[in-house]
Amino acid sequence: MPSGAGEKPREDCGIIGIYGVQRAAELVYAGLHALQHRGQESAGIVASDGARIHSRKGLGLLSEAIDRHELHDLCGHIAVGHVRYSTTGAKRVQNIQPLVTEYSRGITVIAHNGNLTNARALRRLYQSHGSIFQTSTDSEIIVHLLADPQHDKAPDPLASALGRVEGAYSLVLMDASNLVAARDPHGFRPLSLGALEDGYVVASETCALDLLGAEFIRDVGPGEIIEFGEGRPNSRYLGRRDGNRLAHCIFEHIYFARPDSVVFGETVHNVRRRLGENLASACPVDADVVCPVPDSGDCAALGYCHRSGIPLGRGFVRNHYIGRTFITPAEESRSFGVKMKLNVVRDVVAGKRVIVVDDSIVRGTTCKARIHTLREAGARQVHLRISAPPIRFPCFYGIDFPHAGELIAAEKSVEEIRRFLGIDSLGYQSVEGLLAAVPTSRDSYCLACFTGEYPVEVSEDMGKYAMETGRRAYDESR
Repeated sequence: MPSGAGEKPREDCGIIGIYGVQRAAELVYAGLHALQHRGQESAGIVASDGARIHSRKGLGLLSEAIDRHELHDLCGHIAVGHVRYSTTGAKRVQNIQPLVTEYSRGITVIAHNGNLTNARALRRLYQSHGSIFQTSTDSEIIVHLLADPQHDKAPDPLASALGRVEGAYSLVLMDASNLVAARDPHGFRPLSLGALEDGYVVASETCALDLLGAEFIRDVGPGEIIEFGEGRPNSRYLGRRDGNRLAHCIFEHIYFARPDSVVFGETVHNVRRRLGENLASACPVDADVVCPVPDSGDCAALGYCHRSGIPLGRGFVRNHYIGRTFITPAEESRSFGVKMKLNVVRDVVAGKRVIVVDDSIVRGTTCKARIHTLREAGARQVHLRISAPPIRFPCFYGIDFPHAGELIAAEKSVEEIRRFLGIDSLGYQSVEGLLAAVPTSRDSYCLACFTGEYPVEVSEDMGKYAMETGRRAYDESR
């Protein structure tokens, strides 16, 4: 199955860093629980007491990767954490972040969210000069840039190194005594700054700050570097490319971020509810009940109900306790796998005209199986409403659908998709309806997966395994 073959879009990672607070690793561990939705393949925590650096990493969910009882070994007032879904590089132990490396300036720790679109070219360049890479992630190229004398001897080594990379990055870096947060000049991925006790915390989403009881200060600005060390934090800025073009990932609002997070200046729940309202206005249909696909369709369904006046019904019940490694018997029945995750409440849908609200359709196969279960439960009509526009183009900035062939809307019209899914009607959000729901202007967002207009040029394929060498030689389950 190709990368990104799942029904839902997959995003890169969640990151968190804490400075100036004792038991920092324990707090990072708690913060990563709030960010677990951003990555379930691996997790890692690195901590420092100002002199020594210790780390714990592992594959799987946070609770599987790191034993809570090991946190007492991660001493210190500085810590960085990471949960990963791989969009560049295979699921291997070597690729687990935070990356811990050593060069002329000492040990450097990096946690990265996003995709660097020119990492493959830079990797080839450094390899041609004899550099050895330990991972197949794009994040490692930042280490090689920092170690390059051209950047190492610059007045601001980090700014000089980041000036060579293109694409999306929200970063947390640390050494034995300092913590640094940085965000790309286009602001693709979110990164929030908060005050915690006598120190600071930076995290991918404000829901992590809320869990820790931190006070939200502001977002780390696009192109901003904030260094936490002795005294007050030091802030400086990289120059933006392409003028002042911002490119916030619109899918943070549609799907990735938790509804209780504030992203790009607005609470995600509010944006998703407005998406549902706009969808109801643009794609009305007579029906008896609105059923969200949990959890991604919940907020939009509330908006749809509010605007349409059609009541909300819990037609699907999600099983939150399915193990990630559960395998259906020989994949004999896709609908069986769907039922393991979502079961239909027959009394809600039987004999009814049902509107199903979800955030997106990627390949359509799981969606088709879900519709089949509704029909089996006696739904008289099924109308599907999607709170995002059709995904027709690959993403190179941190969402795992890098090939148009994996996207049903790239190859089929809306009517053809409707027939493929076997539904009575299909309605997508328009780009205009999407932009009407977000708090800032159209020019602030990346819409490339809908429009094909890429804010940062991509010169070559940067798919998930673009930097794997001899990929078949690796056992990705290790």
